[in-house]
Amino acid sequence: MARKKAEEKEKDDKGLSEREKMLNLALKQIEKDYGEGAIMKLGENQKMNIRAISTGSLNLDIALGIGGVPRGRIVEIYGAESSGKTTLALHIIAEAQKAGGTVAFIDAEHALDPVYAKALGVNIDELLISQPDTGEQALEISDMLVRSGAMDVIVVDSVAALVPKAEIEGEMGDQQMGLQARLMSKALRKLTGSISKSDTVMIFINQIREKIGGFSFVPGVQTTTSGGRALKFFSTVRMEVKRVGSVKQGDDVVGNEVVVKVTKNKVAPPFKEAKFSVMYGTGISRIGEVLDAAINLGIASKSGAWFSYGDERLGQGRVNVENMLKENTELYGRFEKQVLEAIVANGGTTEKKSAKGKKADKSEEVVENDTNTENEEVAENNED
Repeated sequence: MARKKAEEKEKDDKGLSEREKMLNLALKQIEKDYGEGAIMKLGENQKMNIRAISTGSLNLDIALGIGGVPRGRIVEIYGAESSGKTTLALHIIAEAQKAGGTVAFIDAEHALDPVYAKALGVNIDELLISQPDTGEQALEISDMLVRSGAMDVIVVDSVAALVPKAEIEGEMGDQQMGLQARLMSKALRKLTGSISKSDTVMIFINQIREKIGGFSFVPGVQTTTSGGRALKFFSTVRMEVKRVGSVKQGDDVVGNEVVVKVTKNKVAPPFKEAKFSVMYGTGISRIGEVLDAAINLGIASKSGAWFSYGDERLGQGRVNVENMLKENTELYGRFEKQVLEAIVANGGTTEKKSAKGKKADKSEEVVENDTNTENEEVAENNED
């Protein structure tokens, strides 16, 4: 087989200019030294589809453009406190495990709740977890796991908690500028090649900080992420998570409304947004997303508080319908399959029918956060 390829290349060399012959010699030498596939023409690689791991959210998978987070790439999830960053990362871990993948959680914050992770669908018995003492230790462990070639997803929670060894050993009052930024820059230069070759999804969870004295054309409170600029550059996908409201059942708050904006995407068009509910104790409400998509696509209908699927009435009240679909797995299976087929037929989007004029149920409503109050809270709680 190799001999046949060599003969074909020799035939191709005939009729080439001196410049092209020299290039072919260089390409052959590179393949000899570094292995086949070390360099190639982009058109020669027939399989350009990027493999992805689902986020657990139907709307976010659509917004990302490839059905989830890309394999072999670096992903950053950032946002304010209690916005749902770790919840989203745990859902990605759960989806990877469902597909038979091996996952690790680098808990730099020492705050992972195994009970909550299990409730989200994570198999905690098979989850690899590390609680490193320093930032260097966390990133070295990550590097060793990536180089093993056996990992599917590695989550680092969080960049802000990756404290350099020099800072831990120093005094509280010591001024040590840029230590964390230099640590991240060096680690990412080392990691990026290994991540690509091993097909691992490397997820960094990050916090936001106030830009003090920074000039911007955008009005309002300006924020940035911790750990310097390196992660922004090396990330293929960056997702900003925002809590925009509360989900209420009667007078009780049962969850949060979350919007995720894809602020950077190298594998699909960026700046798309996904909105979904994160229910307390159970995480992302995929059933709720499927239900909304079904209504938008005309598969299901809503009249007042009643939901119907064809001639069948599903129930009264959103939470009640979601619970019914959760228990009736056979019905939900058919329902979800029909919705997914309709999304594909609709060009990969759930937007078809406008829901203008329809009011939210009194029993289950979304309460929007006051933007000014939220900005003030971020300014107070996210100190640099």
